[in-house]
Amino acid sequence: MSVHSLTINSKRLEKRIADLAQIGKIGETGVCRLALSKEDRAAVDTVKRWMEEAGMTAYVDHFGNLIGRLEGENPAAPVLMMGSHIDSQPYGGRFDGTIGVLGAIEVIHTMVERQITPHIPIEVIAFCDEEGCRFNKGLFGSRGILGKLEQGELERTDKDGITRAQALLDFGCDPDKLQDCVYPEEKIASYLELHIEQGPVLESLDSPIGIVTGISGPLWLTVEMNGFAGHAGSVPMPMRKDALLAAAKVIAKLNDIASQDPGAPTVGTVGNIEVFPNSRNIIPERVAFTVDLRDIDIERRHRYEKELRQAIEDIAGECGVTYSIREDTNSEPRYCAEPIMDIMRQESSAMDVKAPELMSGPFHDALALSYVCDYGMIFVRCKDGISHNPKEFSTYEDISLGTELLYRTALRLSQNPN
Repeated sequence: MSVHSLTINSKRLEKRIADLAQIGKIGETGVCRLALSKEDRAAVDTVKRWMEEAGMTAYVDHFGNLIGRLEGENPAAPVLMMGSHIDSQPYGGRFDGTIGVLGAIEVIHTMVERQITPHIPIEVIAFCDEEGCRFNKGLFGSRGILGKLEQGELERTDKDGITRAQALLDFGCDPDKLQDCVYPEEKIASYLELHIEQGPVLESLDSPIGIVTGISGPLWLTVEMNGFAGHAGSVPMPMRKDALLAAAKVIAKLNDIASQDPGAPTVGTVGNIEVFPNSRNIIPERVAFTVDLRDIDIERRHRYEKELRQAIEDIAGECGVTYSIREDTNSEPRYCAEPIMDIMRQESSAMDVKAPELMSGPFHDALALSYVCDYGMIFVRCKDGISHNPKEFSTYEDISLGTELLYRTALRLSQNPN
């Protein structure tokens, strides 16, 4: 399907993506819009204006979510929800999350221009803090509206010691009113999300878009190893209690565990590490590091987690250190709704676009929504599979095709919610 025969306005969508990329811009193509930062606020204000231009009413709730609403013929009916996020990694790209929000706005803008009134209300949400990099706990806004926040989340601090509660206040929200923003049960009929793939599969298949079948279950742990600091020049090797040595062995073991079945989609990553006292001539006394373990097969992930925990215990004993393990996130794999996938199959075929079906390794706001409603996701081809990096790139032609499929899917779901 040519971009010239699309229903949506691809030029308008392209301009909005390019304009939003200027907020928090780093280098030539990167962005840094940490959740609840001043850059995030500037982005929210800009996107709110575009929601209103598209014909929606829009506001920011106390979780920091930006919510736009197009009223339906039956205002009391459960809503069709679309969205993603506009916060970024500290060294991120301009398409991650963004195309899901701006694509959904384009869907609404097109409906309004074509004088289409949906049977049920449609809401577009830019969820707050999907990434989780600032407070080390993601999907904040999407979990928040579902009443799924955990104890102590508002007390979590960023690297500067600012609590999430304070960041919300600085953003213009009131942490004491979060409960007022939780959606009642059965308020959401279904959820759609457009996102770049963040992987190489679609590119390898020469396909511009794909239909997501499910999201791998992420397990996030924080591991702390505690040894004893000493002079690097005088403590003999056999007498050391080196926390960093123990951590290094655990990290290597995680790689072995996650790689043991080459055909499996299991992935294991240590993405953050902190060393104390962090001096070149002091034996490290305390090391904390994150573990990210994901798999579409929950039983295999459980088995690998057990192996990892045993390895941590064994290595701690070998190195003479103690350890603690904190679970930050634990989600089972979640599968997309077959009826929504069927609509996407039919509509992509009508568009004469090949849309392979594939799973998602990364989690998305759709993961949180999957616990309360049917959901579907559309992936857009991502050059070299690069994401969470300024080199992240998808063509506007591919994004427009993904948005067209989102439009067609949303149109059918909002007209025929049953």
